[in-house]
Amino acid sequence: MDTPPLRLIFMGTPAFSVPTLQALLDSRHHVVAVYSQPPRPGGRGYQVQRSAVHQRAATEGIPVLTPLHFKNEEDQALFASHHADLAIVVAYGLILPEIILEAPRLGCLNVHASLLPRWRGAAPIQRAIEAGDQDTGLTIMKMDAGLDTGPMLLKKSIPLRADTTAKDLHDALSAMGGDLLLEALEGYTTGALHPLPQPIEGVTYAGKLKREEGQIHWRSSAVGWVRKIQAFTPWPGVWFEHEGVRLKVLAAEAITHITGEPGTVLDDQLTIACGEGALRIKILQRPGGTALDAATFLRGYSLPVGSILPCPAIS
Repeated sequence: MDTPPLRLIFMGTPAFSVPTLQALLDSRHHVVAVYSQPPRPGGRGYQVQRSAVHQRAATEGIPVLTPLHFKNEEDQALFASHHADLAIVVAYGLILPEIILEAPRLGCLNVHASLLPRWRGAAPIQRAIEAGDQDTGLTIMKMDAGLDTGPMLLKKSIPLRADTTAKDLHDALSAMGGDLLLEALEGYTTGALHPLPQPIEGVTYAGKLKREEGQIHWRSSAVGWVRKIQAFTPWPGVWFEHEGVRLKVLAAEAITHITGEPGTVLDDQLTIACGEGALRIKILQRPGGTALDAATFLRGYSLPVGSILPCPAIS
């Protein structure tokens, strides 16, 4: 059954959202307005920059709106004035009040980077890797007033390998978003798909990443820190201190058959004992320096075998 093209509002901010926006622009539907986070300082020169979504929409001549919030009546009225059939939300970065959720004729759909109800919240990509999940994916959800609690239209899963990084997963899920959303739009508007409530069991929350989470606690598991390195690179990053210098770890492997006093440098391959196993650091970086493999790094930095690194308390 053919249905008329939809009038859509797109709401997104980072690069993750751009492929889904592009899929909508290339479809038969009409994107009548784009909402994104306001331009903010960023980059090396800390210049004010428009978001990735803002930049892409601007090249198409689509109106881009950047309200700080939707608390005032003017922004609410402007949103309603688009007379949209649906709003599509992909990593927008603002909690939407009920008046906004209810303004489009068919409500708001969200492309969420997990298999709900697992990993509701701000950092589903990183938390899935950190937890050692075997798979994850995307969920197309009809939004309600809760935090990623709305009924689901469609899911698609992908496996996670032992070496999957946050960048790998980010890029894979980002590329999946457009096709899955278009499939959901077709099913939703023709009645072939109906929103189903999320299961009560299996709910987890992907809390916002904090910078302090990246400090290595040598008394914990080496396997756990390898996952964190894969999940937290590039931000918030994983690091340890040596004589007041913060050294950022960009790649490492867990050596499970080696033990020692946690925090002890065990060999000239930069293998450091943990509470469970040892962490062999492959790539690391000094503040303001270049990322180097461990052998090259050690030629210019003294971290001899037997050194004992600070062991902060496990929070």
